[in-house]
Amino acid sequence: MSDLTIAAGIARGLLKFAGSRGADPAGLAAHAGIDLAAQGDPDGRTSFAAYVELMREAKRVTGDPALALHYAEHVDFSEISVVGLLAHASETMGDALIQMNRYGRLAVEVDGIGTGDRFVVQRDCNGVWLIDGRKNPNAFPELTETTFGRMSWGTRQFRDEPFALEVQVTHADPGYRAEYERIFRAPVSFGCARNAVRIDETWHRHRLQRLPRYAFCVFSEHADNLLKSLESSRSVRGQVESLLIPILHTGQASVNDLARKMGVSRQTLFRRLKAEGATFETILDDLRQTMARDYLSGRKVSVNETAYLVGFSDAAAFSRAFKRWTGVSPRELRNTPKPILTEESKFEAVER
Repeated sequence: MSDLTIAAGIARGLLKFAGSRGADPAGLAAHAGIDLAAQGDPDGRTSFAAYVELMREAKRVTGDPALALHYAEHVDFSEISVVGLLAHASETMGDALIQMNRYGRLAVEVDGIGTGDRFVVQRDCNGVWLIDGRKNPNAFPELTETTFGRMSWGTRQFRDEPFALEVQVTHADPGYRAEYERIFRAPVSFGCARNAVRIDETWHRHRLQRLPRYAFCVFSEHADNLLKSLESSRSVRGQVESLLIPILHTGQASVNDLARKMGVSRQTLFRRLKAEGATFETILDDLRQTMARDYLSGRKVSVNETAYLVGFSDAAAFSRAFKRWTGVSPRELRNTPKPILTEESKFEAVER
């Protein structure tokens, strides 16, 4: 759980909601080790472990043991996560579930799922069940409460019929069963073998789409970019790149220093990169090329300044490397006229 993350917007939403219940958001953030200022970016990331501590401290300070359920009840998911916006822009509940599985990691990374589907639909003799497959759910049952609570209250914005016909959770009765049944409007069983909600057999056809299709395209493109960034941060290559970027201009990028910062030996780092089909040298070379092209295309820095920014002490050596990368000199690229983007071409770009 230590390296998992959650969307900063969700942590910020909890801080704001706890504040409405009498807690001091700054004090809660300090207790959980959360940088309050950094939560202003809803697409940023917060440590999942810090969020767990935040939730538990917020429950204690507000004196509300059912705070997670109430957070799900009162705070619209679309206000704190792009995943919620995608659900609102989906045509049906079935479509919304697809987006939840596809982009759910942007909201919260959970144990034992990886890139697979967190939510599955299964039928048994009692009906159709929506099952949450995260591992070790009893380590933080509040996440089960907010997950199922948002599903239940979120669907009421579209139709007043209950989303849940029956709810099963793996954790023990926390002592506020009445709140569960008030929020879910369905019987709840504790200490079960799974976290699951029995739903109407036609649930997947129920229409949603509170937002136009255009909004769905915009949100999904943004979510795709966020997902790529998150996946990159999970790869060894992504970790190396993130460590290289702030020191690239020094020209002192040392594999030994990077390995030490990552808490592994030089040989272990080489082995892990090899498993991803990469080497330290190719990552450094590719990163220099990418950043050099960005600097020069923006035309805000000179060729000599670009050479320095990507770690070359000699402009001539940079020019030779750049021509090897691109087939043209850095000066030629910098002097290439920018294409004029018309309103029509902008629309075509969005459509693609």
